Parts: sequence; C-alpha cells; structure tokens
Amino acid sequence: MRQNITPNITILPNGLRVATHAMPSSQTVAVGIWCGVGARHEPARIGGISHFLEHLLFKGTKTRSARRISEEVEGVGGDLNAYTAEERTCFYAAASADHLARVTEVLSDMYYNSRIDPKEVERERGVIVEEIEMIRDESAQHVQELLTAETWKGSSLSRPITGTKKSLSAISRQDLMNHLHGNYHAGRTIVTAAGAVAHEEFVKLVSSGFLKKIPGNSTGTTHSSVSLPPRQAAPRLVIESRENQQTQIALSFRGVGSYDPKRYAVSLLHVILGGNMSSRLFQELRERRGLCYSIGSSLSTHSDCGAFEIALGLDGKNVVKALKLILSECARIAGKAPSIAELRRACDYSIGTSRMALERAATQNYRLGTSLLNYGKVVSPESVYDRLAKVTPAEIQAVAQKILQNRTLCLAMVGPGPSREEILGLIRPA
Repeated sequence: MRQNITPNITILPNGLRVATHAMPSSQTVAVGIWCGVGARHEPARIGGISHFLEHLLFKGTKTRSARRISEEVEGVGGDLNAYTAEERTCFYAAASADHLARVTEVLSDMYYNSRIDPKEVERERGVIVEEIEMIRDESAQHVQELLTAETWKGSSLSRPITGTKKSLSAISRQDLMNHLHGNYHAGRTIVTAAGAVAHEEFVKLVSSGFLKKIPGNSTGTTHSSVSLPPRQAAPRLVIESRENQQTQIALSFRGVGSYDPKRYAVSLLHVILGGNMSSRLFQELRERRGLCYSIGSSLSTHSDCGAFEIALGLDGKNVVKALKLILSECARIAGKAPSIAELRRACDYSIGTSRMALERAATQNYRLGTSLLNYGKVVSPESVYDRLAKVTPAEIQAVAQKILQNRTLCLAMVGPGPSREEILGLIRPA
C-alpha cells in the first residue's frame, strides 16, 4: 500500500523555509540545514571556501566546543555530518525521534553561532590539504577530478570542491567570515526534517531557536554569478601515467540539466547503458569479456547543464579493447531504440530502487532539501514515476543520439596504458 503524504512547508517571517515529511511508521528523524551556495559559486581566488567553511562549522560555537557538538549527537546514537556540492552545502543529522529537539538545536547552533576560531582555521587548512592528497593518492577518485576538470574546462564547475593547495593558502579568516555572512542567510537557507516529525512542532523548534535570528538576506554576498560552460567541439583527453596495478578510466559526454524535459529519458538511458548489473556495459565488459570487476554509468546534474559519465578500472593492456566496446555500445543504442521489454525493466528498476530508498528518513530529508533548492517546491516521487513510465523507446534513442557523441567526449585515464595518440585515434569523430 502506497503512502502519499504531502510535505508541509512554512515560510518564517525572515524568509527561512521549513519543510517536513512525516513518516508515521518511522521511529527516527533526519534533519537538514541547506544553503544554496556551493563550489560553483566561488571566485577562483578562494576556490574551496564553501568546503573549508563546512569543516569549520563543526569546530565550535559560542556555547559548544567541537567535542561537545559531536558528543551531543553521537552520545544518543545519532549521526552528524555535512557535505559540499557544486550548488549547495548541507549539514545534517539523524537520531531517534526522541532527540529531535537536540539535533535541531545542535545543527542550528553550528549554522548560526560558529566561532571560526583563527587557530581552528589554520588547523583545518592543514586537514583539508591532507584530504586533497588522499584523493590524489586514490586513483579511482583522482581520475574523477581529472574528468571533471576536463569536462567543464573554462568554467567554475571545473574546479575541485576541496579547492587546491594554492587557493586554500589564499583564504583568510576574513574571507571565511564574508562567505558565511554573505551567503548563510534566510533567503538561501532551508531547514528540513523527515521521519517521526510533526510539522507544527518542528516549525516551533526552528522559529524559537537560533535560526529565528538569522538575517533575512545578504549582508555583502560573496556568491559569484555563474555562466554556462563553453561549448565543446572536439573530444578531449587527459592522461596521468602511474605505475599502478590497475588503470582507472572515466569518460563523460555533455548531458542535461535539472530543468531539461529530456532528463527522464536520460535517466533511463543511464540505467540501460550502465546503471546496474543488468546493464549493457556491465554485461558486455564484465560478464561476457571479463575485462573488469566493475563498470557503470552515472549522471552529474546541475541546474543548467549536466554530464553522462562512465567509469571503470582494469588492466592497462585491456584499455583499447574496453574503449572500443564502450563506444560500440554507445553507438548501438544511438543507432537502434531499446526494446519495450528492456525499457520496462529500466523503468521498473528506477521506480523500485527509489521507493525502497524513500522508506528511509534520511532519503526523504535529502529529497526535501534538494527539491526545494532545485525547483523551489517539493516534487512528488509519484509525479516523477509517472514521467518515467511515459518515456518511449524512440525517446531513449533520440537522447542517446544527442548525448553520446564523440564530439563532446572527455576521457581521463590514470595508470599504465596505451599512448595518447592511440586513444585519440579511437575517440575522434568519424
């Protein structure tokens, strides 16, 4: 039996949006504070400042030490974390529903009252440098950063979310304070809760706590304007040779953004081509050929643009063979529409995995925040499922023809493998 509970949204006098999704069978609650600023909005000089500030908000407020912040949530079996993305930053916690007031207060205190202590700024600067080095040492993560830089070359999307050693060294405490006060205001902030939560009770918690004092708008924003990445007219390639046991490969094609009506067909194209173990790429390269342990596709979606990505790791001597097979599968789906049965399986998979995920309070909380930030409203899962069910085989073929073009292909490779010239010979448009 389906639950179709409509989320509740209240806008406080200062413009802060508060949204909840009640899950009557849940015994837990997930809370999030979302800010509509991320790495894409940063000036190049201080790239990584959103991520830097995310770290620092855990380092103590006017009334809580960093240790006390952790203990107040973890001490009741809860989870406290945050992440920075290209167009948003989120601070979130989950715990037993008995502790809703506690986790809401801790998150609100962090968001509004963080001290940004100068000693913590310097200490955390070093921690993030170690994070950058860790990503670089992990080839599967590093190849993704190389791919992102090449895919969005010429735009702020190409810069790493963590920043670089150079940009980190340029960020001062005053820069951090300007970024905090210029962006973490009610106009860009959304507070969400999902699970065992009553809307009016949660609104009262938020409106009577620290966030009632958050300014209604910017006091000198550092939010930079963004523009569409430059168009790409030819395939691009970046190779980093390493003496690894395995070679990591990541490819991208220009995709679609959050508002593009073709996004439903692109989502199903992703499932058919590389979204699960039944997908064409997994079956061809892993099951039939034994060329890799894992291969899959993913979608990177932003407000006005996106990328269709494929990633795998394999023995360097098999790179050419694997690339030929990947490009062949891309050409095959662009040349011939999938069968109705294959499309139905992809649709059922998408809807089924979504429904299972939405049984978790954390996933419902994520849906509230991202939907409000992306669209200014909460989009119902059933409306998405209805759109997916209406996608036709011809539409899948049409988006494959539009997206899977070597002209917009970017390829990153880390590890031993063929020469640059040999790979370019494979990926150049006919």
